[in-house]
Amino acid sequence: MSLVDVSSVSASLFILGIVFLMLIFGLLSFGILRMFQQKFRTGWFSFAGAIVSFVVFMFILNKWYL
Repeated sequence: MSLVDVSSVSASLFILGIVFLMLIFGLLSFGILRMFQQKFRTGWFSFAGAIVSFVVFMFILNKWYL
Protein backbone atom coordinates (compact mmCIF):
# COMPACT_ATOMS: atom_id res chain seq x y z
CA MET A 1 0.00 0.00 0.00
CA SER A 2 1.43 3.37 -0.99
CA LEU A 3 0.44 6.78 0.27
CA VAL A 4 0.49 10.07 -1.59
CA ASP A 5 2.41 12.92 0.01
CA VAL A 6 0.28 16.06 -0.21
CA SER A 7 2.30 18.12 2.26
CA SER A 8 3.65 20.30 -0.54
CA VAL A 9 0.16 21.47 -1.58
CA SER A 10 -0.52 24.93 -0.18
CA ALA A 11 -3.76 25.74 1.59
CA SER A 12 -4.66 28.43 -0.95
CA LEU A 13 -4.25 26.01 -3.86
CA PHE A 14 -6.38 23.41 -2.08
CA ILE A 15 -9.17 25.89 -1.32
CA LEU A 16 -9.05 27.31 -4.86
CA GLY A 17 -9.34 23.81 -6.30
CA ILE A 18 -12.27 22.88 -4.08
CA VAL A 19 -14.16 26.11 -4.84
CA PHE A 20 -13.71 25.79 -8.58
CA LEU A 21 -14.57 22.07 -8.60
CA MET A 22 -17.79 22.80 -6.73
CA LEU A 23 -18.59 25.66 -9.12
CA ILE A 24 -17.84 23.74 -12.32
CA PHE A 25 -19.60 20.51 -11.37
CA GLY A 26 -22.48 22.42 -9.77
CA LEU A 27 -23.09 24.29 -13.02
CA LEU A 28 -22.83 21.06 -15.03
CA SER A 29 -25.35 19.27 -12.83
CA PHE A 30 -27.67 22.29 -12.89
CA GLY A 31 -27.44 22.34 -16.68
CA ILE A 32 -28.32 18.64 -16.88
CA LEU A 33 -31.26 19.20 -14.52
CA ARG A 34 -32.55 22.07 -16.66
CA MET A 35 -32.22 19.97 -19.81
CA PHE A 36 -34.37 17.25 -18.22
CA GLN A 37 -36.91 19.93 -17.28
CA GLN A 38 -37.08 20.97 -20.96
CA LYS A 39 -35.59 24.40 -20.16
CA PHE A 40 -32.89 24.27 -22.79
CA ARG A 41 -31.86 27.91 -22.75
CA THR A 42 -30.90 27.97 -19.07
CA GLY A 43 -29.32 24.53 -19.48
CA TRP A 44 -27.02 25.77 -22.23
CA PHE A 45 -26.18 28.88 -20.18
CA SER A 46 -25.20 26.63 -17.28
CA PHE A 47 -22.97 24.54 -19.55
CA ALA A 48 -21.38 27.73 -20.89
CA GLY A 49 -20.84 28.95 -17.32
CA ALA A 50 -19.10 25.68 -16.47
CA ILE A 51 -16.80 26.03 -19.49
CA VAL A 52 -16.00 29.66 -18.64
CA SER A 53 -15.32 28.67 -15.02
CA PHE A 54 -12.96 25.93 -16.17
CA VAL A 55 -11.07 28.35 -18.43
CA VAL A 56 -10.76 30.90 -15.60
CA PHE A 57 -9.57 28.13 -13.25
CA MET A 58 -6.88 27.05 -15.73
CA PHE A 59 -5.82 30.67 -16.25
CA ILE A 60 -5.47 31.24 -12.49
CA LEU A 61 -3.50 28.01 -12.08
CA ASN A 62 -1.13 28.90 -14.91
CA LYS A 63 -0.68 32.48 -13.74
CA TRP A 64 -0.12 32.02 -10.00
CA TYR A 65 0.78 28.40 -9.32
CA LEU A 66 3.27 27.46 -12.07
